[in-house]
This record gives sequence, structure tokens and C-alpha cells, in this order.
Amino acid sequence: MTDLIHDLIFTTAERLPAAEALSYQGQHMCYATLAEEVAAKASGLHALGLNRGERVAVYLEKRFETVIALFAAAAAGGVFVPVNPVLKPEQVAYILTDCNVRILITSRERLKVLQAVLLFCHDLHTIVVTDAKDDLPTIVGFLIVDWRTIDAAHKIAASVCTIDSDMAAIIYTSGSTGKPKGVVLSHRNLVAGAKSVAQYLRNRPDDRILTVLPLSFDYGLSQLTTAFYVGATNILMNYLLPRDIINTIKEQQITGLAAVPPLWIQLAQLNWGEISSLRYITSSGGAMPGTTLNQLRIALPATQIFLMYGFTEAFRSTYLAPEEIDRHPDSMGKAIPNAEILVLREDGSHCVPGEPGELVHRGVLVSLGYWNDIEKTAMRFKPIKAQAGLSIAEIAAWSGDTVRMDDEGFLYFIERRDEMIKTSGYRVSPTEIEEVIYATECVIEAVALGVPHAVLGQAIVVIVVARNDITVDIDTLMAACKHCLPAYMLPHHIDVREGDLPRNPNGKIDRKLLLQEMRHLFTEHIKDNA
Repeated sequence: MTDLIHDLIFTTAERLPAAEALSYQGQHMCYATLAEEVAAKASGLHALGLNRGERVAVYLEKRFETVIALFAAAAAGGVFVPVNPVLKPEQVAYILTDCNVRILITSRERLKVLQAVLLFCHDLHTIVVTDAKDDLPTIVGFLIVDWRTIDAAHKIAASVCTIDSDMAAIIYTSGSTGKPKGVVLSHRNLVAGAKSVAQYLRNRPDDRILTVLPLSFDYGLSQLTTAFYVGATNILMNYLLPRDIINTIKEQQITGLAAVPPLWIQLAQLNWGEISSLRYITSSGGAMPGTTLNQLRIALPATQIFLMYGFTEAFRSTYLAPEEIDRHPDSMGKAIPNAEILVLREDGSHCVPGEPGELVHRGVLVSLGYWNDIEKTAMRFKPIKAQAGLSIAEIAAWSGDTVRMDDEGFLYFIERRDEMIKTSGYRVSPTEIEEVIYATECVIEAVALGVPHAVLGQAIVVIVVARNDITVDIDTLMAACKHCLPAYMLPHHIDVREGDLPRNPNGKIDRKLLLQEMRHLFTEHIKDNA
């Protein structure tokens, strides 16, 4: 029975021990070996002092050690925290501190970059280095150990008391204000997600799934869990160029590929040649442009295309089946298996067909809430009125997205209610960018906006007002951003203005008015360059 996230590997190893579980840069690992490695490293983490429910952060690019570390942490009774490898040291330190990480697993080179900020991570006591040579680095106050030596001789899986409602992972996602929030996922959440996706994608043991998305992204992590649930092969890839992805599909005979719309836009421009292995592709993290969808259908006539919608707080909510694309090309589809999607008014009553309302997700995929943030959890995870047969109210995930449902039950996206920027498949907090700009002490006002962009979905635009005694140097502001923020969070345009920025009736900067002014900025750039 598969109730816990690591059981996805152990159960499949019993059923298909010789089947290929992972492939990376020409190396291969079968399920039996993967299960042995996960069990051994779980014992090692336990021997290092990891207690039930304590957090283990993994700050690595995609490779065998990354996958083993994530599942070993769960098997040891801990909680894994995948950290996006593109994050800057200060951002990594924030995550390690915010969720009180006890053990960090990383590479020698990444540790060198982090060294200056680790002193602020007061709960961290042990660092495991995956590629240690003959000598280990020394950092005062921390135990530094070699990944190769943490295997314990005894297995602990049977002695660790873990149930499916326990925490298994914390995925960090940007909020509309301030620093990223940690979404707490249970074993039940992750296993149910794997089963649900495998059901509607009809995954099977002979699938070869290419993972190009970060494992810190629930959509990327899902490629692993889905493959392990059915006994398929997962090919790990840290790609440099979109062309590399197409070449890998051909070389590795990939049957399934997941990507976000900005990447699909790039891939659709390329020559796919003759590809016969690709059974399906999926897209989530924003709307796929109609022209891109048509290009992909022409390039891949035998490939099924699944368009999906989700938010980290409830993983995946809807999908549009390939056979419905022609009839409902603008739709988000319907609820995935084992989820119910409601369209509700602010008072919790149901909208009638065609009436805009908030998308609310109920069911087993609703996460446990935000790590150590009762207030924000209460705002996102709210009760809904009792459904038929229920005597008590149930906690559901309120997405913050406005949608409508037609008479057939198909859903259509209208708008986001919060100020989040959705760029390149990432959710970006405008406040986090604004704080970097303010820290330069060159401006008195700053606002970051997501402006429509044909490739990125939204491009980041920052509007600033200079201090009276300073002439703002845009290059200085960009340099500050590059120092503190990963590439996907960098502004594409900085607009310097004089005087106060417009205010709404509440006295706050009128973001909607500014966005209205800037919304054609990048379409005009495209015309100018045509």
C-alpha cells in the first residue's frame, strides 16, 4: 500500500526491481538501487540527529543525489525542503532560517557561495556535501560531512512512526507581499497528486518522462512522483538551451514532457523534425497562447496536449483534455480526479453559470497551510459551507483567482485578485523586488508590476521616483537587482518619474492605473523592432 511519499519508490522496487528509475547524463539507476540508496541515506540522516518532523534542505541542481536526498529525508521521518538552485545566497538563507532547517545537503561549490550567510541560520547544525573530494571544507559552528559516509548499517524505515497526514515537504512560493511563503505538504497531498496526475495522463511503466522544471516547483517535483508511482523512468535534465530539450527527446525516446508557457513559446519556434516517441506534453503555470498551441499541434500531430491550471497551495486543480481543445480552446478545463473545483462568491455561496467568482479547491490535495504563518494561512485556507451529506464546514483552498464556469462545467480564467507577477512560470512577489530597489537609497517610491509580454507571460517593470538630491542611475538599480535576485526576478524595464506616483482612494500607490499605462509597453517594442 502506498501511503507515504517514499513508498512510491519502495513499492515499485518490490514490483519492478530491475526497471530503470532515473537517468542522468548517461548514467542509469534501477528501482532496486534507488530504494537501497534512499533507505541507506535515511538511516544516515537519522544517525546525524534528524528527528521526526525536522527540516532537511536540498540545494542542488537536478542529479541522482538530489532525488535520493529528498526521499531519504521523508523516509527518515523528516520534512524535505527543495531549494531552487538559481536563488541567491540571501534568499537561500531566508528559507533555511524561516523553516528552521536542521540539515543542509548541497555541493562543495554551492557551499562556498553560501558560507557568508550560513551564520544567520541558527537552527542549522549539519551540512552534507555531495561531491566532497579528499578533504572537507571547515565552517566554524557546523558539522560538515561527506555524502558518501552518512550511510548507516541499519535500516530505520520500520522504526520511524510516520502517518500520511504528517508533513512531508515544504515548497516555497512567492506571496503578493514580502518574502516567499512555505507551503506545507503532507504525505497524503503528494501521493494523491501523483495518483491523480497519473490517472488522467494515463502514465504507465514504459513512459520516459523528461524533467526540465526545477524540483523546488511543485510541477517539477510532480514529474518524479508520477513516474515513481507507475514505475516509469525519469530523465533528469539541467538544460542550457531549448534546442537541448528537443535533442534529448530524440536521443532518450522521451514519452512525456512538462513545461511552462514561456518555455513552450521558445520550443514552438524550433524545428522538431521527426519525433515519434512523445506521447503527451503538459503545460501549467499560466495560459498558453493560441498561436503557440497551434504551432505545437502542427509540429507534434501525434502528441496529446494537456493544458492545466494549479496553485501550490492545492497543487493541481484542473486540466483540459486533448479532445476538448477544439471545442473549448480558451478553457482551463474541469477538475482533475479526486478534486472538486467550486466557483464561489465572497460570502461562500455558489455562482451561477457565467457569473465570475473565486476558484476554490476542496479535497485531498489541499495543503496543510503556510509554515509558521497563522494569519496568511487563515486568509488562503478558509471554510466553505457544508456540502451535501456533511454536517460541518470544511477547509478549502481559496485561490485568489477569478474564474467563471459555463453550463457544461468548463472553467475559464478571468484575472488574479492579488498583485502577484507571473513571469516565466514563476510567481514573483513585487514587494521583494521593491525592497531591493529601496535598499539602494536612491528612490523615495518604487513599484514593481507585471506587464503583458508575448513570451514571458508577464515582464517585470519597475517604476521609481528619485530622491530630490539624487539623480537615479538605472544601471545602479539593475546592478543591485542582479546582486540580490535570480535572473527570473530581474526587471525588464525601469521607468524613472518625477513627482508622486498616483494614489488610489485608500492612499496607496495605484498599481492598476500604472499597469494600465504600461500594459502596451512590450507590444510597442515588438512593433518598433518589426
